[in-house]
Amino acid sequence: MKYLFTLFAGLLNVSLFAQGKIEMADTMRSNGKIYVVVATMLLIMFAILLLLVAYERRIRRLEKQQKDRN
Repeated sequence: MKYLFTLFAGLLNVSLFAQGKIEMADTMRSNGKIYVVVATMLLIMFAILLLLVAYERRIRRLEKQQKDRN
């Protein structure tokens, strides 16, 4: 739940920066390239999220092993 809220809050803030007219974005949108950029960014963000979750699980497991030893 905590991760979902963080992701939602991050995506909400991104929409606040998308104000005004930017020629580069309009050109990329008209050529259809903007979707490639968005898909690439989403893929990178998803990979980072998966990596962080994997690290969290490893740390939790190591902490549990350390606690069991003591």
